[in-house]
Amino acid sequence: QAKPVEKFDESLAHLCEDMFASMYAANGVGLAAPQIGLGIRLAVIDVTFGKNPEAKIVLANPEIMHIEGDQREEEGCLSMPGIRGTVLRPSYVTIRAQDVTGKSFEMKGEGLLARAFCHETDHLNGILFIRHLSSLKRELIKRRIRKMRKAGDW
Repeated sequence: QAKPVEKFDESLAHLCEDMFASMYAANGVGLAAPQIGLGIRLAVIDVTFGKNPEAKIVLANPEIMHIEGDQREEEGCLSMPGIRGTVLRPSYVTIRAQDVTGKSFEMKGEGLLARAFCHETDHLNGILFIRHLSSLKRELIKRRIRKMRKAGDW
């Protein structure tokens, strides 16, 4: 479980820009601070893959306020390259968070954005997407990772 962001300053703004750059370099739509070794409740999201600078979202101390509907889609994670699985997530999500300056906001997301809100919030709560898979699928993925580690590919 990551700790709340308490200091909203220039170093946080730089961190967010670095996180966006890393996320874009890996062709991701979201990145949470724990994925880069920082135990703070901070995530960045851009479901346009950098095509629309206005779509960049910084989530500091996010909380999911409302969920609705279901969507079952394939999901991956920058923490687990090459690993994918079909995950059930809400179709619509309302999130409350703070922006890079500390200003509180609420935002609604649907489809991929709703999925990203849930996925990144899970990271801040110490949860990887594979926890949402069946125990059999999760075990197959763990076995695959062990084989990759043994071969030096992980």
